[in-house]
Amino acid sequence: MKEKINNSKFRATLILTIRSIFFGLAFGAIVLLLSGHDPILAYEKLFMGIFSKPKYLCWVVIKSTPIILTGLSVAFAFRTGLFNIGAEGQFMIGTLTATILGVVLDLPPAIHIPIVVMGAMLAAGLFGGFAGWLKGTYGVNEVISTIMLNWIALYLANYFVYLPMLKNPGTESTFDIRESAKINFSWLETITGPGVKNNWGFLIVIIGVIIISFYLFKTTKGFELRAVGYNKHAAKYAGIDMKRAIIRSMFIAGALAGLAGAVQVMGVSYHISKLSISENYGFTGIAVSLLGSNSPVGVIFAGLMFGGMQYGGAKMQFVGVPSEVINIIFGIIILSTTITDMSWFSLKVKNKFIKQREV
Repeated sequence: MKEKINNSKFRATLILTIRSIFFGLAFGAIVLLLSGHDPILAYEKLFMGIFSKPKYLCWVVIKSTPIILTGLSVAFAFRTGLFNIGAEGQFMIGTLTATILGVVLDLPPAIHIPIVVMGAMLAAGLFGGFAGWLKGTYGVNEVISTIMLNWIALYLANYFVYLPMLKNPGTESTFDIRESAKINFSWLETITGPGVKNNWGFLIVIIGVIIISFYLFKTTKGFELRAVGYNKHAAKYAGIDMKRAIIRSMFIAGALAGLAGAVQVMGVSYHISKLSISENYGFTGIAVSLLGSNSPVGVIFAGLMFGGMQYGGAKMQFVGVPSEVINIIFGIIILSTTITDMSWFSLKVKNKFIKQREV
């Protein structure tokens, strides 16, 4: 019975996602027509920019990796009844910590890489856990606190960029991390050609999704967090320590976003630079989480779709299409997902009310 329910939920989620993507692409075609562009030609460039070469597919995976992890961070918090708007700031704390440990420490790769990864996750986890502590102790809404913490993370990272031990002279960036802290590999270059920053990030994503899925759905602690997400009052009545559960949830969510930052530095950018505005990895993660229905597995496919459209969408500019059209399509896809989901929920509540009246 339980398996049938899970299969039904999976089919419903899949249909909802496909329908939302269709609406987004259809609305995008209308926008292209109104702006004087050929939607067939534009979409041909989009899909050819994703699937026509192995190099393009590899870049899609590379671009998708950090937003899948930030999406997983947001999805985990959602599952426990929390709205983690702070994935962006936690991501930046992860990039900052990974850069510091990657530049300052000089260790063998087998030791250096785990230390950088764990350090970034710990720092970002504490950053996220602080928002959980504020909510659990003083009732501070996590949306407000995480938004404020995003700005603190941005300016904290900018401050560290200019420290003498990190700043690369003549630039507004830090030194590159040491080779021993990088997670790149070269054995795919025979297929993709040189210049593609192939790294172990996507493997880390798969491992992360497996661990989080097991923790949420197969462990007692995960059940407690989900119980808090379903009904806080019932969870409290059942004896669950609400404060500890909230802090633990936000710590894990922060650690996942910090892992995204570490992977980005260790496999792609190798340094951080001064920023006047955030890079939107965390905010895109919110959209990825929604499109993936807050499911760890769904987040992978949603993240790959977003990464593909971001990378392939740049190719649309070769036929004169503004890149902003891709953002319009993203917006419509998310709106379609939310509206359809709300409509389904309203119908479910209405049917339940009618059945109660009949009884």
